Amino acid sequence: MDASKKFASKDAEIDYWKNLSEQFQQELKETKDELEEFQISSHELEQELETQLKQEEKKNKELSLANERLQSEVDSLKEKLQKLQADSYKKLTELEDNYARVEAHKNELQKYIRELEQDNDDLERAKRATIVSLEDFEQRLNQAIERNAFLESELDEKGALLETVQRLKDEARDLKSEIDIRKHQDVGVKDGDACLGVAALPMQDSGYAAQGTSPTTPTTPMGRVPGAPGISNGVSGTPLTSSARISALNIVGDLLRKVGALESKLANCRNFTKDEPRSKTGTSPLNSPRTARLSRGTSHLVQPSKVKLEA
Repeated sequence: MDASKKFASKDAEIDYWKNLSEQFQQELKETKDELEEFQISSHELEQELETQLKQEEKKNKELSLANERLQSEVDSLKEKLQKLQADSYKKLTELEDNYARVEAHKNELQKYIRELEQDNDDLERAKRATIVSLEDFEQRLNQAIERNAFLESELDEKGALLETVQRLKDEARDLKSEIDIRKHQDVGVKDGDACLGVAALPMQDSGYAAQGTSPTTPTTPMGRVPGAPGISNGVSGTPLTSSARISALNIVGDLLRKVGALESKLANCRNFTKDEPRSKTGTSPLNSPRTARLSRGTSHLVQPSKVKLEA
């Protein structure tokens, strides 16, 4: 942002800063809405994943129980087979057929169990990848929080600079009023001195010759205008010299440049906080205390203030 931007009139400058403030407020509102929507969607995704995980765990448990039950059935069939071997040859043939069928069913179950184990391994890998992604996001979030804290300290410094600028503007306005009053007074004093000098010139010459003194003119204290008590330079009762005024103007210029630099840093911070969460959409949830602190930090960003130095 250019702090030394020229405007055709005060109204144009007021409209410019007003429009810029409204634009930043709208952008902040849109960013907050997007953040809320992203948090809601992340929370829903997390609940859905937890539900799916519970379902898979339940299925795994049921399949384990079924496996144990079938294994016990196989054992019982083996025992029956050993007992029935002593019986007739027919019963032995039937039991062998039954055993073959059970063995085939067992193979199918074992194959299904291997598939479930493979799925379980895939879920474990996905879980580890999610944890790594979440840790990376928390690290980025901590960096953003530190950056926010730094910018908040700079905002406090900006507030102090704005107060100093306002005080210098008030002093400049008081100095301008004092200069105008002094100009009017000097014109009146010069006219009165000219009239008195023409009328009393013979008396002054004779009086000065007798007393041996030189003419004097009444003076007023520096820093206060006759006929306008209470008007001073606004600081100490002594008028500012031209070098002091130039120094004050230089200070105001430096303050304006610092304010511009702070506003550019704030703009960079807003862009950073808007772009950073979107890079991790769909990979890790944001419903954490660190995210809440980041939201509170970004809400402290204020709009650019109107700063103008009166001539």
